[in-house]
Amino acid sequence: MPGSSSDATPVISSDAHLGHAGLVEFSSGVEIACHESPERAIEIERALRLDPRFTFEGPAEHGSGPILAVHDAAMVEVVDHVWTDALAAGDADGSRPLIPDTYLLHSYAGPMRLADLPDGAHRRLGAFCFDSATPIVAGTAAAARAAVDVALTAARRVADGAPLVYGLCRPPGHHAARRMLGGYCFYNNAAIAAEWLRRERRFERVAILDVDYHHGNGTQQLFWERGDVLYISLHGDPARAYPYFSGYAGETGAGEGAHMTRNIPLPAGTGLDRYASELRTVLDLIAAFAPDAPIIVSLGFDTFQRDPIGDLALRTADYHEIGGMIGSLGARVVALQEGGYAVDAIGANAVAFLTGVREAQAAP
Repeated sequence: MPGSSSDATPVISSDAHLGHAGLVEFSSGVEIACHESPERAIEIERALRLDPRFTFEGPAEHGSGPILAVHDAAMVEVVDHVWTDALAAGDADGSRPLIPDTYLLHSYAGPMRLADLPDGAHRRLGAFCFDSATPIVAGTAAAARAAVDVALTAARRVADGAPLVYGLCRPPGHHAARRMLGGYCFYNNAAIAAEWLRRERRFERVAILDVDYHHGNGTQQLFWERGDVLYISLHGDPARAYPYFSGYAGETGAGEGAHMTRNIPLPAGTGLDRYASELRTVLDLIAAFAPDAPIIVSLGFDTFQRDPIGDLALRTADYHEIGGMIGSLGARVVALQEGGYAVDAIGANAVAFLTGVREAQAAP
C-alpha cells in the first residue's frame, strides 16, 4: 500500500560526513563560515526520516577502483594525505582547516617543462585545487570517500531495479574534475557513478542531468569528449555566477562528445515558469538520447529563492513539480545531492523533489 515499507524510496547516507566540519572559506578576501556545512545533510536526513515514504540504508564500501577510474591518482593521493602530511611536517597544528595559498595555474609554467612537485601532499594541494572555498580537515578524506560509496550504492540499487534511490552525498562532487578539486568538491560522485554504470553494469548510454545552481564544470570536463555520456546542466549564468569560467551555452563537447554537453544558463530571478520551460526542452534531449542506464540527477537546491549564494527564485512547491517532470520520463533515477545552502528549507525541498519523482513514476 502507498507509504508502506515495501515501496519506500531508499535513502543512502553515511555519518562520515560529520567529520568534515569546522569549515571556513574566503569570500572577497574575507574569511567566513563555509556555506557547505554538516547541518545541510542533517536537515535533509531529519526531514526524510519523518516521512514514512523513505527508508535509510548505509553505503557499501567500493574501494579506490571506481574513484581512480575517474580521477588522477596523484590528486587522490593528495586528498588522502594532505591533512596528515601537514601535521607530520609541523606546517599545521590541526586547529584550522587547510586551504591552499599558492595555485599552480597553467600560465605559471608557460613554455617551461616543470620537473616535479614538492614533497608533502599539503604542499601539492595548490596544484590540484582551483579555489579558496574547499577547506580540508581531519575528517575530509573519509567523508569524501564515503560520499562516493553513497553514490555507488545508490547507483547499484537502481541498476538492480529500484525506480528511485536518493544518495545523500556530502561533500558534493560536480566541480571535481580529473586532476582538480574545488567548489566544496573532492571526488565527482555523479561522474563516478556514471562511469561505474558503464564499466561494471555495461550500460551503453548514461545521461546526467545537473540541476544545481552552479555549473558542474568537473562533470563537463570529464565527459567532454565522450559520446556515451550526455551531460546537461541548468544553472545560473556564469557571466555572473560561480564558477564563472564554464557553463556557457556555446560549450557543447568535442570529438566523439560533440553535442553531448548542453548548458542552459539562466538569468537572475528565474522562477518556475521559465525553469520548467527550459527543463521540458532538456528532457526532450534526454529522451532523444535514449539512455539505457538510469538517469543520474546532480541534485542541487541552491536554486531556491532564499539560497544565500544563488539568485534564482524557485519555491519549495516548485521542486515537487520539477521532480514530477523528471519522473515522467519513465526512467529509473539516481538522485545525488550536490548543493543547496538555505539550511532551514533544504529538508522540505528534498522531500518535495523526491516525492514529485516518486508520484510521477507511480502514475499509470
